[in-house]
Amino acid sequence: MVSAFPNRFDATGRARTTSGHWKARRLNPPNRLWGSNGIAFGPDGRLHVAQFLAGQISAVDPATGDVEVIVPMDGPVQSPDDLAFGADGSMYIADLVPGRVWRRRPDGTYTLVCDEITNPNGITCIGDRLFVNEMKPDGRLMELFPDGGDPVVLTDGLALGNAMQRGPDGYLYYPHMVTGQVWRIPPDGGAPETVAEDVHEPVAVRFDLGGVLHVLSRGAEGFVTRVDLHGTGTRTLLTSGLVGLDNAAFDTENRMYVSSYASGGITELHPDGRTREIVPRGFDGPYGVTIDLGGTVYAADHYRLASPVDEREGPTEGGVTTHALLPFAHGVVSDGELLHLTSQFGEVRTYDPARGDSRRRASGLDQPLGIAVAPDGSLVVAETGAGRVLAVDAQDTVTVLAEGFEHPVDVAFDAEGRCYVSDDRQGLVSRLGEDGAVVVAEGLGAPEGLAVLDGELFTVDTAGRRLLAVLPMTGELRVEAEELPVGLPPGVRPPVQPALFAGGLPGSARRFAGLTAAPDGTLLLSADGEGTVLRLTPSRGND
Repeated sequence: MVSAFPNRFDATGRARTTSGHWKARRLNPPNRLWGSNGIAFGPDGRLHVAQFLAGQISAVDPATGDVEVIVPMDGPVQSPDDLAFGADGSMYIADLVPGRVWRRRPDGTYTLVCDEITNPNGITCIGDRLFVNEMKPDGRLMELFPDGGDPVVLTDGLALGNAMQRGPDGYLYYPHMVTGQVWRIPPDGGAPETVAEDVHEPVAVRFDLGGVLHVLSRGAEGFVTRVDLHGTGTRTLLTSGLVGLDNAAFDTENRMYVSSYASGGITELHPDGRTREIVPRGFDGPYGVTIDLGGTVYAADHYRLASPVDEREGPTEGGVTTHALLPFAHGVVSDGELLHLTSQFGEVRTYDPARGDSRRRASGLDQPLGIAVAPDGSLVVAETGAGRVLAVDAQDTVTVLAEGFEHPVDVAFDAEGRCYVSDDRQGLVSRLGEDGAVVVAEGLGAPEGLAVLDGELFTVDTAGRRLLAVLPMTGELRVEAEELPVGLPPGVRPPVQPALFAGGLPGSARRFAGLTAAPDGTLLLSADGEGTVLRLTPSRGND
């Protein structure tokens, strides 16, 4: 049964997958926020949440958890990473990938404040004054002038700047994400000085109403370091267990709310470490999906490797368990006790869940995505950006198996060891042979995830939001399921964004609806439109 939940794909909760051949069941609840990054309370008392991966900003009512989209993903803002409110109620937005800063006035109109900033991220207002910093090596901290005027550089040399705030002493406080430091500088300019060192992966600095500095860490442990700068000078460490903290905001009663780039959601964090979910966390994607010999389902979720927790087993915190933070993971395949992943860093990595470590198998690739294990044990990868299919052998030697594709997305092998490739731009599935690629099905819309089950080839057509069965020998097609919650919501087109922004870091996530066959004869599908993994079980009638 596919239960009804309002979510980022369907605000009504009434949409459902339809099929006369399969029963569709979610393995975890939908995620209502498509990641959560910068957060700030607006004049209406709601918490406004920048969602970098979605390209939108939502407002959350802390009392009810209700979510309303304020800045839609098909507007001028492409990748909001942080936001702040000015004295007149205007919202200022750091649009990271295109390098822009926007002003959204209370009447909903937009004005471009500046487009001369590289990776603008941390942003804050002091009355009518606006400040922004850059998330890049040797980044700058600048004052911008919404009503005109050239930016003024207060300082440079930031080692990846991020969320900053004015402290009780009037100084601007900001983190250096790479060096583990917190700095401050007078807002009118002057010499910057170090405030705290040896802070674990600092991503944001925030002051509570009592003037105590809180430094959030972006790692798996969810550390928050409290520093009493103007009292005893004591420093305490809180372990929240919230993976991938990104930002925080305090309300008028000094309650602390935090966001997570890794899993979305909004959580109230109490001083003693207790948490209360306001908007449940979940998958940012998910993208690639696989299942190991023990039955554990894994999903590559852009920032991490995670598993859905079956919602039938009782209440869970977002229905997702994080195994490891793995940068920009997108494709994943199980191989005995190991997992192999592709990354938007251009890498192929092998991860050992038992040891909790990974090793690099290939690097310098152009947008590797789908990955499969060949009969000889080599890893076969769709190098999407280069239009090629590659093999990585046990000695990590990379060989080109086929090229000339426009946009290969996924790869899969059948029981006879034949390799199939989906190309979402050409709308076809091909089979690799000694003489190159042979088209076995075309006119498929945008086929992405591939899987072979009981001698049949299945693919996810994200353009038509359908699961298709392909008979490889004849090219015959069958529609197996429709109304899949994959891709962007209907009517929304993705913005054109670079694969990388300055510093070599990947830009927004590439969409990918992964598919895999489970040993029990079911299919597992990444419903990246709503943040779930669907299990499709063969059925004689509709669900």
